[in-house]
Amino acid sequence: MIAFIMRLKSRAHFTLAPEPGMRDATFLGTNVRLRARARRRLAVVIGAFVLAYIALGVRLVQYGLSEPLQSAAIGAGAHTVASRPNILDRNGLLLATDLNTVSLYAEPRRIIDADEVVEKLALVVPNLDWRETHRRLRSDSAFQWLRRQLTPKQQADILALGLPGIGFRPEKRRFYPGGATAAHIVGHVNVDNQGLAGMERYLDQQGLADLRAAGLTDDTRLEPIRLSIDLRVQNIVREVVAKAMTDYEAEAAGAVILDVETGEVLAMASVPDYDPNEPSRRLADGTVDKEYEKGWFNRISNATFEMGSTFKSFTLAMGLDEGKITLNSVVDASRPIRMGGFTIRDFKGKNRALSIPEVFQYSSNIGTAAVADMVGIEGHQQFLTRLGLLSKLETEMPGVATPTQPRTWKKINSVTISFGHGVATTPLQTAVAAAALMNGGYLVQPTFLPRSRDDAQAFATRVLKEKTSADMRYLYDWNGQKGSGRNAQVEGFHVGGKTGTADKVINGRYAKNINFNAFVAAFPMDKPRYIVLSIIDAPHTGENGGRTAASTAAPMIRAIIRRVAPLLGVQPHFGEAEGERRLVDY
Repeated sequence: MIAFIMRLKSRAHFTLAPEPGMRDATFLGTNVRLRARARRRLAVVIGAFVLAYIALGVRLVQYGLSEPLQSAAIGAGAHTVASRPNILDRNGLLLATDLNTVSLYAEPRRIIDADEVVEKLALVVPNLDWRETHRRLRSDSAFQWLRRQLTPKQQADILALGLPGIGFRPEKRRFYPGGATAAHIVGHVNVDNQGLAGMERYLDQQGLADLRAAGLTDDTRLEPIRLSIDLRVQNIVREVVAKAMTDYEAEAAGAVILDVETGEVLAMASVPDYDPNEPSRRLADGTVDKEYEKGWFNRISNATFEMGSTFKSFTLAMGLDEGKITLNSVVDASRPIRMGGFTIRDFKGKNRALSIPEVFQYSSNIGTAAVADMVGIEGHQQFLTRLGLLSKLETEMPGVATPTQPRTWKKINSVTISFGHGVATTPLQTAVAAAALMNGGYLVQPTFLPRSRDDAQAFATRVLKEKTSADMRYLYDWNGQKGSGRNAQVEGFHVGGKTGTADKVINGRYAKNINFNAFVAAFPMDKPRYIVLSIIDAPHTGENGGRTAASTAAPMIRAIIRRVAPLLGVQPHFGEAEGERRLVDY
């Protein structure tokens, strides 16, 4: 059986085995098919790689030709920061300009490790809010600002970190070379270069904001804006008021210089103030420094005060203009006035009849009230309205405060207003009204832009007779030589003016031991060219220990005029008889 099976296998093997030639042909056919299949697979692979490289190349070309800031991530949160014009003083000195800077942004969807990014950025970016930054990096948005307006060094340090998903956007940053010197005049902008205060805000209100909205200021070089202020004079005024606030231990101080003929504001300072390069500050705990932001408050134009005895200038001018008194008139100031439950007294009164120059020299409340009574309530209100003391001041400066007055004027109101209580005005409009007393009787609205005398006269309004203005120049000069104005006198420049010491109003009541002091001055008194008004709020001391305007506000005027008069081109005139001769000539 076994032998039979072996024979069958041997026969079957012999039968199925091909001839040698057939075996070679079969092998060759198989190799050909395998090689063809391999070539087809290789061609497919090569084709796939070629297509992939072509697609990658096309995308790279697209990215290369497109604007870098047009990506979806930046487009989702970016906006245009427009250019602003340079701001110059009257002599062409730079007050404000734009600087090119960059801001840091993130594309959260590309951030790999938010914790790492925050830790590394904190090494470069000061006062980085870790929690807020981490929240932004973990958000689902395509774009998040991280820090605006970096310095070049900060940008370089962040680039060296090599963080994916972090980028920079070119922007504009407003720079104020003088810092706080003219802060309340120039104002400041926000992080988007939009004007928030002062003349910066005025520019936006005059159409710059509309140009920005229309995209016409992105890279446009705008013509510079020239202001009326003299930076040299402005710097001196700010130094004087800052020193006075410190020396007299006061809450605040301020001053303004006005051209009596053109209405140009040559300098205006109010302290405390702030640096417009850093309008806000944060404390160590990250909260906003509210005390620092109090410096935004401009007490010369954005606040109203009862201006005290400076108002006696307007009361006597009213009596002179209405023909109720002359410089030779005499009024009875021998006893207090009792009216409506109030008693009107003089501070260090003479208790006798006074001439009009003496009423001004001794700052007699009783004598001034008598003049107001001669004119009457209606005439008094109309006169102050004509001088612009009861209505909002018209000028370019935004935020000008509106004066306050009694809703209904009664006799007691007219009496107290005659010596500066009961009506609150801005110091700036008090200076403007005083300019009308000195310039021949014309009310010229103030301006922070250059203005010629011809332009000023084109819209000036006569509010006083020429004779009244001459009489008021006499009274100012008289008080500068013989009265409280002596503490403001600068030899050679003949300063005249009027002090004002008012009890400060706190919570609707007069504080007996807290004063608001002012001095309104004109110089040179032979032909006044400038008004200088100073204020000091709640001084605790003054020259020779006094707290009145004569010991605080008047010395401020002296310090200002002594330094600015030569810069303003005022020539000094010396000679002891000069002042007496002027009084006779009047």
